[in-house]
Amino acid sequence: MNSPATTISHIGQYIVDIVSDFGRFMRFVGTTGSWVIFRAKYWCRWRLLGPQIYAVGVASIPVVAITGAFIGMVLALEGYEQFHSLGQEGRLGGIINVSVTKQIGPVLAAVMVAGRVGGSLAAELGTMRVTEQLDALRAMATDPIAHLVVPRFVACVVMTPILTIYSDLLGVWGGWLITVQFYGVSPYEYWDFTQFFVDWWQPVSGLIKSVFFGASIGLIACYKGFHCRAGAAGVGRAATEAFVASFLAIIMLNLVLAKVLNSIEIMFIIN
Repeated sequence: MNSPATTISHIGQYIVDIVSDFGRFMRFVGTTGSWVIFRAKYWCRWRLLGPQIYAVGVASIPVVAITGAFIGMVLALEGYEQFHSLGQEGRLGGIINVSVTKQIGPVLAAVMVAGRVGGSLAAELGTMRVTEQLDALRAMATDPIAHLVVPRFVACVVMTPILTIYSDLLGVWGGWLITVQFYGVSPYEYWDFTQFFVDWWQPVSGLIKSVFFGASIGLIACYKGFHCRAGAAGVGRAATEAFVASFLAIIMLNLVLAKVLNSIEIMFIIN
């Protein structure tokens, strides 16, 4: 059995490792941000951005759209009986659509991006690190962050809101399909209560969240790939950690942003 001194030492070392890793991550974020803001001429080229926009956004449309549609249908199926028992099934459209556009759509789109793209980015950059391709770029006087990280980060920030729009539209369509076509609720009531519950701020607040979600996915995935351990096991672990950390960042950011955006709505929009 370990002595108390050894246990305390291990705990202390674990805390030091966490703090050190957080410091490296913040330095990585600062370097990436400086390239994005002050040296846009370097990375703002279609040769660098085009493939990443396709990989992050275009290739993710089917899975995001299917997920959004089925979530809308599930919400309609689960909510209809409760609303029907109260004689308020016409209001179901408003509840479904405000939930999809404000909360569920952005979060699900971001989770799909984190699962499909985040792990891929971490594995790709991790493989480049293990095979010393990053060192080769430095030897050729090319900054790997500017050449590899920034285009991927920008693609995540730009395409996650666009994917959120697809998720929202298909979620609304899925809710309409089940509520109106399957259960026979009046389409007039469905859209009338949707208009009552959903104004311009709900989808806009969802898109604001998606920008932060995309930024966190891009930064975390690229950081995990840049700092993965050697070997195939290290690359696999980096991909897994990228998804887990991105998912945790999404749900924590969602909580914080929900509070901030709700406060903004109360102060500046409702009043």
